[in-house]
Amino acid sequence: MVPPGSVESLNSIAEHLEGEQTVGNLPEENEKPIISAFDSRSDLKGALYAWREILGDSHVLVDCATLDHYARSTSSSGRRPAAILKPGTRDEVVRLVIIARRCRTPLYPISTGQNWGYGDACAVFDGQVIVDLGRMNRICQVDPELGYAVIEPGVTQRQLSRYLTENKVPFWVDCTGAGPNTSLIGNIVERGFGHSPYGNRFQTISGMEVVLGSGEVLRTGFGHFEGAKTTHIYPYGTGPYLDGIFTQSNFGIVTQLGLWLVPVPESFCPYIVLFNRDEDLLDALTPLRELRLQRILQSVPHIGNDLRALALDAPFPRDRLPGRARLTPELREALRREAGIGAWSMSGAFYGSSRQVALHRKLLKRALAGVNAKVIFLPRHILEAGKLLVRLFGNLAPFQELEKKIRLGTALAGIHSGKPTGAFLQGSYWRHRNGVPADFSDDTDLANVRIGIMWMAPIIPFRQEDLALLNREMDALFGRFGFDCHVTVNMINERALAAVYTIDYDAEDRTETERGLACYEAGVHRLCELGYPLYRTSARGTELLASKSDDSFRGAVGRLKRALDPDGIIAPGRYEWLPQVHNHVP
Repeated sequence: MVPPGSVESLNSIAEHLEGEQTVGNLPEENEKPIISAFDSRSDLKGALYAWREILGDSHVLVDCATLDHYARSTSSSGRRPAAILKPGTRDEVVRLVIIARRCRTPLYPISTGQNWGYGDACAVFDGQVIVDLGRMNRICQVDPELGYAVIEPGVTQRQLSRYLTENKVPFWVDCTGAGPNTSLIGNIVERGFGHSPYGNRFQTISGMEVVLGSGEVLRTGFGHFEGAKTTHIYPYGTGPYLDGIFTQSNFGIVTQLGLWLVPVPESFCPYIVLFNRDEDLLDALTPLRELRLQRILQSVPHIGNDLRALALDAPFPRDRLPGRARLTPELREALRREAGIGAWSMSGAFYGSSRQVALHRKLLKRALAGVNAKVIFLPRHILEAGKLLVRLFGNLAPFQELEKKIRLGTALAGIHSGKPTGAFLQGSYWRHRNGVPADFSDDTDLANVRIGIMWMAPIIPFRQEDLALLNREMDALFGRFGFDCHVTVNMINERALAAVYTIDYDAEDRTETERGLACYEAGVHRLCELGYPLYRTSARGTELLASKSDDSFRGAVGRLKRALDPDGIIAPGRYEWLPQVHNHVP
């Protein structure tokens, strides 16, 4: 077994495989990479035999139903794996990697496989072996004084949130809107973001444990010093800071990390800001940026256009626009009036003492006094009073719309205070044939119900002119392909906006799916032309971005890959340009 607190050499680890030869011939630098276990150079049969010796038959799966399950994708780019491995410990991951090296069999690690809109549980290429880390779901440590947790990849937002509540730990977990069953580590290594003051998630981790493609176990920061007590409170350690190279990369498998938690404040107040027209949001952007620069806006405010709000309420009105996938301007305006919404809405929350929250509320209202914006505060007592009214009078027509608003306000308050919800995933059903099912729940699997979504996520300078340009360009591009342009904009930091342009399409309609794929390809190219590359992408997007990247950057990444994963067996093609192979997409 690999002793804790050490970095094991490959030869030392290999002793635990009973003296077997563990490493094949290292590939030449110009050799065509092995991207599939079905490559004649790969010994998949030998690998499966050795993996079963370690994991047992129940955790090495090759049946057709399981392989089909892992090949599902919300982005219509499914990849059928060669096998599924389900390790339960870090030491098992080490041994799986060593066998993969010996048998030259490519692995593709996932955490919970709910990477909606970016590839789900799919590998980059057919024939890779999925390493499903969902069984590694231990909360290894929680420090209730300093406010951090040490977790494994299978730990979900719901699991950590419940642990903190049940153990009365005075901290919250930062949440995303992707649902309670998503992996915290899976989102962090994609450099995803949440909604709380710790929403820029990568900035709130300290101390990683990684199984490299060589089979070695690496601990970052102070973690490589035996007995260090500071690994999870100061991320940089001594010497080079390495954590970043294990995000959006394929150098190793992250098996553990330290995550900082959000302190429960004395006072907490969610808010919503409504903008009636596009121009109103643009007018507000400068004062909002000043509030963000001054740290008055502490959370990661989330701004959605009217289509995002409409999609949460009901699916695309096929009965009013048969054969169409995009609303007419007239119908879009009518739907906005019916729903009582404007062009954009922003949500966020204030945290701190009662006096701090009261001051920040005043500062937000004052900053927006000169623009056409409506600010609504949703403290707990307001939401509770609304729930009471709905319980008493919810069957009466005037209170039915109130019920929807209270439900949405409660979900927003929850996501800003460490209570994950799947409520916002209902918007993904916009183009689904049957709309939102009656049995929709937090546990709904979007890939299983044939949802069609692809997300293009560029970073935009926090400026009025940049956002206006990009919204015009993307709406025109979506219109060219006949789709509604669903937009969210997130104040990821004080100087940048993380936008998400969503292509919602009917995955059951082949023609519409093909249009969606073409729209995505055209959108990625156009974003690069305009100077706003994606900050996060799918396998399809990686290939599209490859030609846009600087040669020196690609060269440096390639050298790191060869050093940390000499045989190239960890997720070949993931955030990596492989010029000798092609990603065959339907």
